[in-house]
Amino acid sequence: MIEHILENNEVLIIGKAVSELTYSHKVYGEGFYSFNLEVPRLSDSADILPVTVSERLLASLGNIEGKILDITGQFRSYNQYEEGKNRLILTIFALEVKEVSEEEMKKNKNTIYLSGFVCKDPVYRTTPFGREITDLLLAVNRSYHKSDYIPCITWGRNARYAQGLKTGAHIELWGRIQSRAYQKKVETGEAISKVAYEVSISKMEILDEKGVVPEAESSN
Repeated sequence: MIEHILENNEVLIIGKAVSELTYSHKVYGEGFYSFNLEVPRLSDSADILPVTVSERLLASLGNIEGKILDITGQFRSYNQYEEGKNRLILTIFALEVKEVSEEEMKKNKNTIYLSGFVCKDPVYRTTPFGREITDLLLAVNRSYHKSDYIPCITWGRNARYAQGLKTGAHIELWGRIQSRAYQKKVETGEAISKVAYEVSISKMEILDEKGVVPEAESSN
């Protein structure tokens, strides 16, 4: 059953729970909770990623804060009405969770596979240092006629390749989930700190009625 759910949206990740559980919501009598997962990068930095988990999976884990967790799930989105605007909220939705040893953290396990449709025109830009970047928003179908809207970012050769994608293009991609801190100016002119979550693409393919176009691999 889980394999079917994961067909077009699969996350495999290991990290340390670095916050307490907070109640999120209830669906058909099943309670869900949220917490933050610290996932190391190959560099000395780490991503702090939000996770949503069912109370039924938590029963065997007890207090999770400080534990190393191996999670299989999906990267999901939902809209939250905030300050008169709809805000896209992203979370790793856990389908399986198990506690593992500290040694497992060394694997740097943070992978995601998505198959979906480009739902906004790609945005291509270059950084002040000349690095090429393209932002994509991917609509990934879920059961019960729902979709998740996943921000993705790609670099270098992939960025040049992705900038020509049209809305509606069917693509599949592989990468990792990352967190990115940024500053946002509010109406008062004050800058406040925010965190964005996105998929950093390492490999992608375009799928069309003729099959698969040769893949574009990252040069980074």
